Amino acid sequence: MNLRAMRAIVAKDLTVVRRSKAVMLPLVLVPLVMVLVLPVVASFAPRLAEVPGASDIAQMLDTMPEAMQAQLAPYTNEGRLVVFLLVYLFAPLYLIVPLMVASVIAADTFAGERERKTLEALLHTPTSDTELVVAKLASGFVPAVLVGWASFALYTLVANVAAWPVIGHVFFPTVMWWVLALVVGPGVAAIGLGATVIVSSRVSTFQEAYQVGGVVVLPIVLLVVGQAAGVVFLSTALVAAVGIVFWLLAAVLLVIGVRTLRRGELLARS
Repeated sequence: MNLRAMRAIVAKDLTVVRRSKAVMLPLVLVPLVMVLVLPVVASFAPRLAEVPGASDIAQMLDTMPEAMQAQLAPYTNEGRLVVFLLVYLFAPLYLIVPLMVASVIAADTFAGERERKTLEALLHTPTSDTELVVAKLASGFVPAVLVGWASFALYTLVANVAAWPVIGHVFFPTVMWWVLALVVGPGVAAIGLGATVIVSSRVSTFQEAYQVGGVVVLPIVLLVVGQAAGVVFLSTALVAAVGIVFWLLAAVLLVIGVRTLRRGELLARS
C-alpha cells in the first residue's frame, strides 16, 4: 500500500474539516448536548414527582423488563428515574455522537470534493481504488472514535456529578456502557462511514450525501423507542451482540464501497 499518499489524503481531509464551519458546527454541538445537557436534564428529573402525571412515570418504570427492574431496585424512586435515564434511555443516544462525526466527515469526502472542484485532482493521486477508500474511511473513523471516547469520558464525569445529590455515590459507567463505548461506538462509526462514502460518491452535494447517509440513525431511534416502551433491555450481552452485528455490517459496507468505487464513473460525474 502507498502509505505516504494515504497519509497525505487523511491530513488534507482533516485540514478541510477544521476549516469548514458547516462541518465543524455539528461536530461540536452534538457532543456538547450529549455530555452536558442530557445529564443535567436527568438530574432534574426527580422534581417531576412534584407535578401532575408523575405517577405515570413510576408506572412506566414498573413495566420495564424484570432484568432492568433488578438493576434499578437498590435505588430510591428518584434514583431509579435518574439511573434509568442516564444508564439506559440515553445509551442509544450516545451512539449518535460517533455516527454523526463519521457521517459528516464521510459526506465531505467525495461529495464535498466535487463541490469544491477538487475531486479530479484527488482521483489522480498515486493510489489504488482500495487505498483511496481506506484513506477516506480513516479520515472519518479516527476522529469519530476519538470524539466518541472523549464524549464518554465527559459524560461519565458530568453524569456522576449531576446525579450525586440523588444517588450519593459514583454509579457510572456500568459494564454495559464500557462495551457500548469501546466496541459498539466504533462499529457504528464504521457503518456510518461505509454507508455515507458509498452514497457521497454518487450524489452532487455535501447536504445530499449527509441526509441520505443519515438513514443509518434509524436503528438507534428504534433502540430508544424500544427501551422507553419496555420492549428492549440493553444488557451487556445484548450490547455486545449488537456490536458484533454492527462490525459485520461495517465490513460488508466497506467491501461494497471498494468494489463499487470506480475512478472513471466519479470523473464522469465531477
